[in-house]
Amino acid sequence: MQNKLLLILLDGVPHRNWRRLFGNLEGWVQSGEARVWTHRAVLPSISASCYASIHTGVSPQIHGCTGNGNVFRLAQPDIFSQVRAANGVTGAVAHSFWSEFFNRHPFDYVRDIEYDEPASDTINHGRFHSMTGYGRDNQMTPSDIDLFATLTNLCLRFGLNYGLLHSCTLDSMGHRFFHDSTQMDHACFVMDEMLAPFIPKWRAAGYEVIVTADHGQDARGHHGGRDPLQQDAALYYFGAADGPPEDTVIDQLQLAPTILSRLGAPIPDTMLAPPFLG
Repeated sequence: MQNKLLLILLDGVPHRNWRRLFGNLEGWVQSGEARVWTHRAVLPSISASCYASIHTGVSPQIHGCTGNGNVFRLAQPDIFSQVRAANGVTGAVAHSFWSEFFNRHPFDYVRDIEYDEPASDTINHGRFHSMTGYGRDNQMTPSDIDLFATLTNLCLRFGLNYGLLHSCTLDSMGHRFFHDSTQMDHACFVMDEMLAPFIPKWRAAGYEVIVTADHGQDARGHHGGRDPLQQDAALYYFGAADGPPEDTVIDQLQLAPTILSRLGAPIPDTMLAPPFLG
């Protein structure tokens, strides 16, 4: 496998705050170096359900993850397994739910927090954080610049074909402060500033890059339902592929087959949604 792609998921950011507050990403859209669309989450628009759907390309009603309290090893083919089937190298820097969904369940703090398993048929190089103890008064989130640097380290050391990065910072802060607040204005500004220097590095290393969220968050800091603030995020794409008109709404189930098509990996019969990139 020669092609390379990174998926950057910034958890829980509503569409309007992407377009309003991420000046670096919007600057690349303005200059023509990136394209942007609306990305609509599955229902329920709960984090774990969305994680599972993003990577399997099937709805929660099929994969069975109905929320954060119902996490298990998924049965369907996923991005990691399909890239491995095409002899690609995979990596993830993410919340421990991703390890449980796509590698091993339950999560073992010692065994699974950091591993390098070249023979794995899913995730070869994993760096996970559990956020144990998370709550309103103690966010338990790593610094995002550390996460971006860790993903870059994996790319340089192991030549990842596909890499996932998932950050919970903005979702966690949104639940605490709600997205229409000075605290969230600043948090989105800082995230945009931390992310920006890495995108040119990844592009120079030959990666296509997708930046998006798993879901949005409404004015009361909630998500899970059908409200557009809860379901809709922006999706930014850095790469040479053709895409649909800017007013197109990307179904979350299109992400997995799109990523596999860009990497040249086989798309399983379970992924029925069409790719949105040519």
